[in-house]
Amino acid sequence: MAAQGETRERVLRTAAELFQRQGYHGTGLTQVLKESRAPKGSLYFHFPDGKEQLASEAVARFGREVGGSLAQVLVTAEGGRSGVAAIGKHFARSLLESDFTKGCPLATVALETAAENETLRSACDGVYGEWEEGIALALRGWGVPEEKAEPLAALVLSSLQGALILARVRKDVAVIDTVTAQLGDLVEQSAD
Repeated sequence: MAAQGETRERVLRTAAELFQRQGYHGTGLTQVLKESRAPKGSLYFHFPDGKEQLASEAVARFGREVGGSLAQVLVTAEGGRSGVAAIGKHFARSLLESDFTKGCPLATVALETAAENETLRSACDGVYGEWEEGIALALRGWGVPEEKAEPLAALVLSSLQGALILARVRKDVAVIDTVTAQLGDLVEQSAD
């Protein structure tokens, strides 16, 4: 049974990485099987609904992992400015380590499937919602009033997502630093 769980885990990890790099439509099941070194029959054994189920589970699972990393970053931040900068640095590090081949683990899938696939749209929305809630919680902890925390969390998340796209396209993380500095100032002003 452990081998089956290991195979499932390998397939999920490989799929998540490929979806992040290539998108949903650019990733084939044959490639997932080959790169995960999984037996051909294992895909439909573990994911009977096929590629859609695999993508949905990969997005949700690894989106939660990133959310956990972001929560750790936010918990250790001393305030809004440093917290927002730390989130930006977390994503920038991933871009740099991958030579700009990996952006946000959700964005590529979300952009190409949200209008056509309710299952994947919902999986992405759920993870983005969790990230937004985590940011709002941190904002409240940094003194942002309740009525401003959720709208400001949406602004922080959406601005960072845009900065990640620009950084990936430009192959330069400077835009992330610029955006997080502006957001940090806004967070500090909102906490006054």
